Amino acid sequence: MAPPQENMAAVCYGQDDLRLVSIPIPEPAFNEVVLEVDSCGICGTDIHFLKEGGFGDQKLIRPLVLGHESAGVVRKVGSSVTHLKVGDRVAIEPAAGCRTCDLCKVGKYNICLNGKHCPTKNHDGNCSNLFAHYADCCFKLPDHITMEEGALLEPLAVGVYAGRRADIRLGSKVIIFGAGPIGLISLIVAKAMGATRTVVLDLAKASNRLAVAKKLGATEVIPIGAADKEEDIVKKIQGVLGGPADRVLECTGSQPGMRISIKATRNAGIVCLVGLGKEEVQLPIVDAISREIQIITVMRYNHDYPAALEIVSSGYVDVKPLVSHHFALKDVNEAFRVAASGEGLKVMVHLTPRDTNNPSKFVN
Repeated sequence: MAPPQENMAAVCYGQDDLRLVSIPIPEPAFNEVVLEVDSCGICGTDIHFLKEGGFGDQKLIRPLVLGHESAGVVRKVGSSVTHLKVGDRVAIEPAAGCRTCDLCKVGKYNICLNGKHCPTKNHDGNCSNLFAHYADCCFKLPDHITMEEGALLEPLAVGVYAGRRADIRLGSKVIIFGAGPIGLISLIVAKAMGATRTVVLDLAKASNRLAVAKKLGATEVIPIGAADKEEDIVKKIQGVLGGPADRVLECTGSQPGMRISIKATRNAGIVCLVGLGKEEVQLPIVDAISREIQIITVMRYNHDYPAALEIVSSGYVDVKPLVSHHFALKDVNEAFRVAASGEGLKVMVHLTPRDTNNPSKFVN
């Protein structure tokens, strides 16, 4: 199949200003491939750009193509690329280091200051018909994996990295704050890594998401109300877990979530901050220090795509239930409205008609 003759993209021009516009058609560098993007999930960072003009030091300084949870089909191949060919279906890891700085040389390409991380203020995302990317950051999909599952490898890789950073082990008792897509993926990964008791917390108004967490195997879910006191929530958590938590994956970025995470964790436990929230928070830091609680953070993923692909392709985990909504590219504004409102779980934008690039057995 020939590449599209026009490259339409979801471009953020400012707060609440998302436009579907035509951008130049890319050509591959020697180490790149040009991909026809098939499916693209909407992530919280995309919403931060659209609703708040960015996050942290990642501010919207120019019109920016959004999107980074994607899978596509190879349409052109750079001169030095040997492991991919035209027609291959691939998952796209949208974060790559510069390959030469000190961070990259010690394996921390995910936080390289000069890397190609999509989307960031200096690099476009890939919610566009055509996208050029490093070939070594494209992972070929087996025939039994759908394009939507390929797109979901991006948030799954975040969960894998968080689980590894938090050192979740067989028998771990784990708290997960937030029942959004990353929280639910963190639950899936925690259970896959051996967590035996898990409790998921979210606001009471997110009862539909908490219900999904329960279906995905959470030991218990706890809805939080505005009047609930921290001490009471800690007691509920420890009642479910049979004592303090070994590990916490905080996926909301909220001050209450972080505070309760520390208070509900055992001495020498680990609290892993996964979600992005307010830039400044107040924490019970003396409590954390006196009990040697490790507070660690994650940004993106670090060579976690291979593991994410393996656990999906082997059938060890099932990420398909996370997709709640499907939209064509022409309806991208409505897709972002639904994603920002929290009405569903993972909202998927289809840049080609759904199932076009899936094996025939997946086509309804």
